Amino acid sequence: MTHSFHPTILREYDIRGIVGETLFAADARAIGQAFGSRVRQAGGSVVCVGWDGRLSSLELAGALTEGLMSTGCTVRRVGRGPTPMLYYAAKVRDADGGIMVTGSHNPPTHNGFKMVFQGKPFFGADIRGLGEIAAAGNFAQGQGGVVEDDIRLEYCDRLVQDWDGKRELRVVWDCGNGAAGEITEMLAKKLPGRHTVLFGEIDGRFPNHHPDPTEPHNLRALQDAVLFERADIGIAFDGDGDRIGVIDNEGRILWGDQILVILAEDLLKTRPGATIIADVKASQVFFEEVARMGGKPVMGRTGHSLIKTQMVELGAPLAGEMSGHIFFADRYYGFDDALYAAIRLLGIVSRMERQTLGARRDKLPHMVNTPEMRFDCADERKFAVIDEVKDRLDSEGAKVNSIDGVRVDTADGWWLLRASNTQAVLVARCEAKSVEGLKRLRAALEAQLAKSAVTLPG
Repeated sequence: MTHSFHPTILREYDIRGIVGETLFAADARAIGQAFGSRVRQAGGSVVCVGWDGRLSSLELAGALTEGLMSTGCTVRRVGRGPTPMLYYAAKVRDADGGIMVTGSHNPPTHNGFKMVFQGKPFFGADIRGLGEIAAAGNFAQGQGGVVEDDIRLEYCDRLVQDWDGKRELRVVWDCGNGAAGEITEMLAKKLPGRHTVLFGEIDGRFPNHHPDPTEPHNLRALQDAVLFERADIGIAFDGDGDRIGVIDNEGRILWGDQILVILAEDLLKTRPGATIIADVKASQVFFEEVARMGGKPVMGRTGHSLIKTQMVELGAPLAGEMSGHIFFADRYYGFDDALYAAIRLLGIVSRMERQTLGARRDKLPHMVNTPEMRFDCADERKFAVIDEVKDRLDSEGAKVNSIDGVRVDTADGWWLLRASNTQAVLVARCEAKSVEGLKRLRAALEAQLAKSAVTLPG
């Protein structure tokens, strides 16, 4: 029997929609059938399935399981928890694939699926291929089964295994009522020190604040708690636990590239000369600091699946994105796991001698930058705008890196314009050494957009 998905849900890096509007249990069942068919065609038969705490996730996971079983696959249901727990399960159970039912950091009405296949990211053409299999009704047939495999304790123990601190810390954790809550509560009991967990109860309505640590207003409760508890550090997670937010002991936010510099400094002590990847949105400070410390910084395209693929190609032990995805292939498995990144960061802070996390942050070169600016641009137009801007810049002799959109270097600093792979938006950012320089960069960006009939938001 054939199945057609709503045209908006098959995205570049995952499948995502609004439950009851663009995403239904029938879609989950068809995803299971199509993915299971891919697994069977490749000679496999075992797929791990996990789910987050959204109100629709258990129903979707059930329909997904039915679809996978109908192709002859054995489904290992690893339970409710963060996305990296599903990635971990797929690795250590030698599964042929894994699917996580999660809406990540999106609103409560949204949900979706993240996938791995044969130990590698499943994205782009792979996801589009599921739509083609479903549209043709070309599903494998078989009689599969289910194994209940609650992996939470095992996963937690694996995280704690790489704790390498010296002194006890005061730590505040903000789970935002997301899927990392139960594991975080378990970690807090196993790690030394004094731990305070905020909003650890998994609740798909997200009653306290939205679980997206890239938005400063979502971190206010954590900042207040860090100051009240006189904590050494605050850690926040997104809705499915694959992105991290960090607050220093003075209640200030560390952004993704700043976190990555601190992690890189520690890693390069044991792996001198290592390649470390940051996405195109990262500060120039990251690239200069990693080079100064003896590492090989590499600028990569934004997108967790793209970063993971590039890590394997370059043999990089560490990578990260401004969005808070941190990837460790040093003593770990190379996927984005915010809980694991937290463990490694806590170890670093615990080993700091006569220095706080805030003091280390203050040693980083100071730059002036805009936040990430996201503004609407039709899907059929967004990539054309990038091409138009690039052509003009090339004709003007500008210094342009076009690995992902256009990143333009000037004497003042740099500005970036790229098209989102998952939404009908353009993304821009500017960074300079001074306020006046930042104004000039923004004006240059604004002028280029105007020539393509696009207005930069105020």
